[in-house]
Amino acid sequence: MARGTRKTAVLKLGGVGALAALLFAGGLQLASAGENNRPATTAAAQTVNCPTVRDKLPAVPAAASAQVERELANLDQEIARQNERLARQAVRPEGGPAFIDNAILGPLRSKRVAVLDRIEIAFNRIGAQRPNLDALAACSLNAPGVPSAVNGGAGQNGNAGGAARTVNCPRVVLPAVPAAAAGQVQAELATLDKQIAEADARLARLAVRPEGGPAFIDNAILGPLRSKRVAALDRIEIAFNRVGAQRPNLDGFATCGLN
Repeated sequence: MARGTRKTAVLKLGGVGALAALLFAGGLQLASAGENNRPATTAAAQTVNCPTVRDKLPAVPAAASAQVERELANLDQEIARQNERLARQAVRPEGGPAFIDNAILGPLRSKRVAVLDRIEIAFNRIGAQRPNLDALAACSLNAPGVPSAVNGGAGQNGNAGGAARTVNCPRVVLPAVPAAAAGQVQAELATLDKQIAEADARLARLAVRPEGGPAFIDNAILGPLRSKRVAALDRIEIAFNRVGAQRPNLDGFATCGLN
């Protein structure tokens, strides 16, 4: 049964002596990234929590409708972009405690101010009363795993883009990792995590703005993801072989599905 967390392997590194003892003690099953490596609060990425705008607008004059729809779509696209950054942040944190405020929420507010101003101008330009949308600019964060509310296209509700799917990749199980190969193996496991985060971000954008036909996800997301995983897994195998250890067969961990 598919689990609702991203699954790939991670390698925990402690002191050099402890690492060597751990790696040579026997077969090592590496923990899932969604289970043991990260704290529970980061098992799923946080998402931005922005006020919806469509439902706060007065009646939109027909002459302003096209411009307003474009700007509402811009708001949703910006939410998807920042959720992509938060997904990467969950896999590979960067910056200090104020990083999300300074690098994500602050710039997002500035971009929303500009978009909301253009919506107001669209009303004013055709002689309609200009609405005051300033209070809708600032965003906060949802709890991990909670989808962002979006404006959706005309005739859609505010949750139209909220139910993004995520990729479901098998947990990579490795034999004992030789100490001489540990650095390379750790780097490639981090690469697998990054690939999952990138695919999840693509699915988040797709939930906001669908594209392609029924096979789009297979052809444009899962297929390329499999190819990237094959290359990363092959580099892990080579890392074993290069130090004279038996090369593991990791081909069975390449293919991902969807949660």
